[in-house]
Amino acid sequence: MAGKVRSLLPPLLLAAAGLAGLLLLCVPTRDIREPPALKYGIVLDAGSSHTSMFIYKWPADKENDTGIVGQHSSCDVPGGGISSYADNPSGAGQSLVGCLEQALRDVPKERHAGTPLYLGATAGMRLLNLTNPEASTSVLTAVTHTLTQYPFDFRGARILSGQEEGVFGWVTANYLLENFIKYGWVGRWFRPRKGTLGAMDLGGASTQITFETTSPAEDRASEVQLRLYGQHYRVYTHSFLCYGRDQVLQRLLASALQTHSFHPCWPRGFSTHMLLGDVYQSPCTVAQRPQTFNSSAWVSLSGSSDPHLCRDLVSGLFSFSSCPFSRCSFNGVFQPPVAGNFIAFSAFFYTVDFLRTSMGLPVATLQQLEAAAVNLCNQTWAQLQARVPGQQAHLADYCAGAMFVQQLLSRGYGFDERAFSGVIFQKKAADTAVGWALGYMLNLTNLIPADPPGLRKGTDFSSWVVLLLLFASALLAALVLLLRQVHSAKLPSTI
Repeated sequence: MAGKVRSLLPPLLLAAAGLAGLLLLCVPTRDIREPPALKYGIVLDAGSSHTSMFIYKWPADKENDTGIVGQHSSCDVPGGGISSYADNPSGAGQSLVGCLEQALRDVPKERHAGTPLYLGATAGMRLLNLTNPEASTSVLTAVTHTLTQYPFDFRGARILSGQEEGVFGWVTANYLLENFIKYGWVGRWFRPRKGTLGAMDLGGASTQITFETTSPAEDRASEVQLRLYGQHYRVYTHSFLCYGRDQVLQRLLASALQTHSFHPCWPRGFSTHMLLGDVYQSPCTVAQRPQTFNSSAWVSLSGSSDPHLCRDLVSGLFSFSSCPFSRCSFNGVFQPPVAGNFIAFSAFFYTVDFLRTSMGLPVATLQQLEAAAVNLCNQTWAQLQARVPGQQAHLADYCAGAMFVQQLLSRGYGFDERAFSGVIFQKKAADTAVGWALGYMLNLTNLIPADPPGLRKGTDFSSWVVLLLLFASALLAALVLLLRQVHSAKLPSTI
């Protein structure tokens, strides 16, 4: 009997395996996309005070002709911005070498030749180009010479307009916060209905405000129309040259020298010596330059911790005397009413973060922001040093910076308490720095062809589940049949 049972096993098992094989052949298959290879792009953000390098990466396949781009790594170039090398253009190119060497390591070697490399210069170079075009050209020529020595696909070094800087910053913020397009949990792309965020950028030499509008701008120079992910956007944008943090500080310093024998925005107990030539060398302080002065003369200036005089000094930066349009922000510049939520980054973030983190002051409302600025400007140098140790390099300038941010938002751009409640101050989003560079890269990826992804045959997960259930059923049927055969084989021996 045992031999008879053993003789039944092979045919039954073969039958079960054969059935499973037939089922496998009948299971439907579909094309499964291999994960596409990554592409890389490098943008050098040549700002007025320093240069930063950002390396971005994205899958080679794209959604609606815009790459899904994220930050891979970054590097801060030591020293000042490239505009500070006007008297030594070759030094501008040499300053980039350290970060470019890092790029060689961060981008896979096999991707070097296909990785586009761009340099965009902003307000610092815009100012240099206004005052000394020859020096500006020499600096760009020098950085171009350095960038072409590397195995990347160098696509050019140029000066961005203020409009481009504003719009690309707006694109970056909304892209990172997934306001244009979002990947849903069902595995499909869709367009969120929450609308876009306005963007406010405060750099070293200029400040930009950009937000979506529904009505055409009265000043056509302030309107940009974009098409992103198949959608149209009408955007208002304006860049104020000489209203970046560093240039504002220079202008306030020049005003303090002319109107006071002290600096009301500096803390009492703080004093410094400076060359008059350094104060008035910027094109932003030309209007304040005395007709005759000794550029080699040294002057000394002390702080007085006077928030009210400091506010008056800052208010002098804005003019509201005339407006050729139905409404203006300041200096006769058209601006529609601010609408929707905003993200404020760069020096906006650093200033407000100092107030709420280092000083421990609330800044959730405009009234609180003003009170925080006044509180900061009342501090003496000794009190500030005790409260915020280790930040002496820029500590004396935070009062002026805070007072300027508060005045710019409330009086300049026209934010009231309700509108201000929709402003967030943020440095990064989705682990990526917020600024114009990513928006620039997003725009440029439209010029990069998408590689066709590799295909392979595969089976749906649900089909595998059905297959396993059928295979288990076949095995169970085979076992039942085997047991019946065993039972039948035993019956004759018991009669």
